[in-house]
Amino acid sequence: MSRLGKKPIPAPNGVTVTVKGQDVSVKGPKGTLNFRAHDDVEVAFGNGEISVKPRHETTRARALWGTVRAVLANNVKGVTEGFEKNLEMTGVGYRAAMQGKNLQMQLGYSHEIIYQPPEGITIAVPKPTEIKVSGIDPQAVGQAASEIRSYRPPEPYKGKGVRYVGEYIRRKEGKKK
Repeated sequence: MSRLGKKPIPAPNGVTVTVKGQDVSVKGPKGTLNFRAHDDVEVAFGNGEISVKPRHETTRARALWGTVRAVLANNVKGVTEGFEKNLEMTGVGYRAAMQGKNLQMQLGYSHEIIYQPPEGITIAVPKPTEIKVSGIDPQAVGQAASEIRSYRPPEPYKGKGVRYVGEYIRRKEGKKK
């Protein structure tokens, strides 16, 4: 039985939740997020709280119970606070800059890499070696940050590359004489 699934999700002031069957729409100051819950889970909104419960006593329904509750909690957090991932670049000559809405990166290749962010994602470059990816959808923010990191993932010998802030890179020992 899901302990977290039992907890109702409070909707703060300024957040409007609309439940029509399995479709849940969460609207807040930062935007609107829509989610379609699985048929094995029942979603209800009342008294300023979103509650989720399984329709059947199957393993699949109990597994989806906590998952749907977590996605809805992230939607409420996204439209009120938003989500953010921070990346840092390590390496000689590695730098980033904004070119309109696009991110322009120099990562040691013979050419510059231009990344066009998807809809709903904003990218900021406070320093030439720092990138901030933000938005209201946690999945889209994580996907965009992962795509930026994939252009030059950190390598284990010198630690050069693009990594998340606070990410630990396991280092290897180089060649010996």
